[in-house]
Amino acid sequence: MEQVIKNLPKLAKDKHNENKKYFDKLKKKAPKNIDYIMQELHDQEFKRTDCLKCANCCKTTGPLFTLADIERISKHLRQKPQQFIDQYLRVDEENDYVLQSVPCTFLDTENYCMIYDVRPKACREYPHTDRKKFQQISNLTLQNVAICPAAYNIVEEMKKRMPL
Repeated sequence: MEQVIKNLPKLAKDKHNENKKYFDKLKKKAPKNIDYIMQELHDQEFKRTDCLKCANCCKTTGPLFTLADIERISKHLRQKPQQFIDQYLRVDEENDYVLQSVPCTFLDTENYCMIYDVRPKACREYPHTDRKKFQQISNLTLQNVAICPAAYNIVEEMKKRMPL
């Protein structure tokens, strides 16, 4: 798995132009059943992908924290929301709350999330490959294929299943 993760940025970079053209076409003319196909591809990939063996998303990127996430997590940690913000978060260039640093503070040495049951919405939905109207998040997906081996595999399979 480490070798796969190590090679992923280069693989994604090599496929970037091809993927970008594909997603540009997809935005213009998405198949009617795209949500169904994407759900199927997502489910198939995650039957064989063990996120605990990878956790590259948690090691290399940080999620956005919504106010609801902050409320829920701070309550779980028995902190006031402002304490949680001061201790763990910062405001980024786009005025979003993000982690002060990566890897994620809440990732343990076994790749388990210490706040899994109350984790941010962005973490619960990652890598967003089962999202409705998938074609609308192509820029996000182009970023995610360089981070998540499952997202990379899903996009490669998607291009085979839905040639444009």
